[in-house]
Amino acid sequence: MKRSFYQFVLSFRGGAKEDSFAVFAEYMFNDLSFPKDETSFDTLSRYIEDKADPNMPSVVFDELYQLYEERFN
Repeated sequence: MKRSFYQFVLSFRGGAKEDSFAVFAEYMFNDLSFPKDETSFDTLSRYIEDKADPNMPSVVFDELYQLYEERFN
């Protein structure tokens, strides 16, 4: 079964404060409304653009999603 994007990104939590993936993961973890079971790029991208914290920039999301796709597709 394919892991959700949320589950994948949590693996970056606890990294260095300068690590953009770790920062993104921490803010995502603290965002109680983040779509935790979602795998779709379009749905997640819309959420990031419309509702996410500014510390979760779309450019970092795009990089993380590319890694997610490479790993699970």
